[in-house]
Amino acid sequence: MMAENQRVSAIRKGEAIVRRSEHRILVSHAGNLPRPDYLDELVRGDRRHSLGADYTSRLPMAVNEIAQRQVELGVDVVNDGEYAKAGSYGGYLYDRVTGFSRRSDTDPAAPPKRAGPGERDRRQFPGFYESGLWYSGSGGPVRPGFAVPGHAHYGTDQQGRVCTGAIRYTGQPAVQADIANLQAAIAGKDAEGYLAALGPLSLGAGIRNEHYASEDEYMVAVARACHEEYKAITDAGLIVQVDEPEFCTSWMFYPDWTVEQYRSFLARSVEIINHALRGIPTEQVRFHTCWGSGHRPHVNDIELKYIADLLLKIDAQQYSIEAANVRHEHEYHVWEQVKLPDGKMLMPGVIGHATDLVEHPELIAERLVRYARLVGRENVQAGTDCGMGSRVGHEEVVWAKFSAMTEGARIASDRLWQRQARSPGP
Repeated sequence: MMAENQRVSAIRKGEAIVRRSEHRILVSHAGNLPRPDYLDELVRGDRRHSLGADYTSRLPMAVNEIAQRQVELGVDVVNDGEYAKAGSYGGYLYDRVTGFSRRSDTDPAAPPKRAGPGERDRRQFPGFYESGLWYSGSGGPVRPGFAVPGHAHYGTDQQGRVCTGAIRYTGQPAVQADIANLQAAIAGKDAEGYLAALGPLSLGAGIRNEHYASEDEYMVAVARACHEEYKAITDAGLIVQVDEPEFCTSWMFYPDWTVEQYRSFLARSVEIINHALRGIPTEQVRFHTCWGSGHRPHVNDIELKYIADLLLKIDAQQYSIEAANVRHEHEYHVWEQVKLPDGKMLMPGVIGHATDLVEHPELIAERLVRYARLVGRENVQAGTDCGMGSRVGHEEVVWAKFSAMTEGARIASDRLWQRQARSPGP
């Protein structure tokens, strides 16, 4: 079945590729960015109707502004801020595929397929979860429609959905609009563009299948639907970032799995993800995974050392991983034992969403130099742990973090290429 997953490496002239840091450390980021008020005012109160005609009519201007902001801050690989995904991280794709029905979360005929995000943490820290000290889900207090501080909601975009029909991608008009907005925004700018798209695990793994003959057949159908969006993005000459936090967070969804059982699940998941990437040039693929990014204790996150080898089997050129927060920063040591395959790249997070403290550029430079010395300077880009727009307390802090990231990348570049450091400003 997976024999058709043939890799393609012929890149047409003018197409963006995941570039190596040949002369300096390049800078990008992993996801959503702060939205302007003129978009947020259309999202507050009812995320179900966040992408009406008024909202979509404002998108071209907003995407142009956010692309320009990224370029001005020194970001080399920019996106659209994920503005077209305003309603929720994963919910946008359910409007672009057929086959899923929505049922009440309390319907006894449709029990949850698995536990919710951070279930292991919830069991260990019940008082914390009920105290109102956390931000629900994986969002934060900034973006309307993402989360409510203190509201202990454990659901996901998948909860309450059931597969009741054939899964087919119908989102071509929507993805083409996303593509057109970003292409227009980066035209004439010294930057490459990427669009994030939901991974097949995050789209379908938590949804009960009542249509296909087996779970395997169901997940292959989900992968084929995702493939259509990925192919549209790369055919347009952009980089696709496959957003698949569930590669890490499914460990938390299934609190009774052993490491061995989880690795077995991930081995099959790699095949599913690669099926979604079949025929797509590896050089145009970035794979992003994280530990859910919710404001939770995270003491039960699966450790990178248990899954890094499986991560590298995904047909992407670059891997975006959490590396800036206090739970996962030490895991750069994993790359002392796990060899990065030839041609592959890492985009470790060097600024994080877990704190509103702005990282010092020297700290960011140290993080980048660590990775560069382990995997080669040309194989490292600076990135973020996850999307910053929905999780950091204020957009002013987001942009301060981005400024620190680009300055840290400059400092790291001076050291790695043994250039004379620039004199500090007044």
